[in-house]
Amino acid sequence: MITKAERILRQLALLVLTLAPLALLAAADPRDPYEHFFQPTFGDFQEELDQARADGKKAVLIFFELEECPFCHRMKQQVLNQPEVQDYFREHFAIFSVDVEGDVEVTDFQGNSMRQSDFAFREFRVRATPVFQFFDLDGDPIVRFTGATRDAGEFLQLGEFVAKGHHEQMNFTRFKREAR
Repeated sequence: MITKAERILRQLALLVLTLAPLALLAAADPRDPYEHFFQPTFGDFQEELDQARADGKKAVLIFFELEECPFCHRMKQQVLNQPEVQDYFREHFAIFSVDVEGDVEVTDFQGNSMRQSDFAFREFRVRATPVFQFFDLDGDPIVRFTGATRDAGEFLQLGEFVAKGHHEQMNFTRFKREAR
């Protein structure tokens, strides 16, 4: 025969088991990448570079995207919207989005003014999207990743690869292999 205390403990255990997965889901609720991943910009990347230095960032990250790109969309809906990704990248990088077909004027790291499309294609030869281009704090390209990552974990590895300076000793493929 089950005592009243045992019945109450079982009900509490059942309640905890029922609510625990809901708490985990709530903790990992996706957030809008345009609010929580990318930073607002007026397109003056020379000025953004100065601010990144002042803020103690490790690098500047530019996400070259195309509105109709299914891989860009997948990255924004499955990776860049994850709070863990957003928090890590915002801590270490200044992050901006550039439309590879955009007509909006931007200023590059050397102070030259041009359309977003020219910045993407002429300056950085972006032909496929998405492209994640990291720049050091002098505005020089240091790491480029083309395409979508497998998942948020691989994208976090990419961030760590740059933030901790591993890109100076090896390529990203070797870094991932050695991390296993």
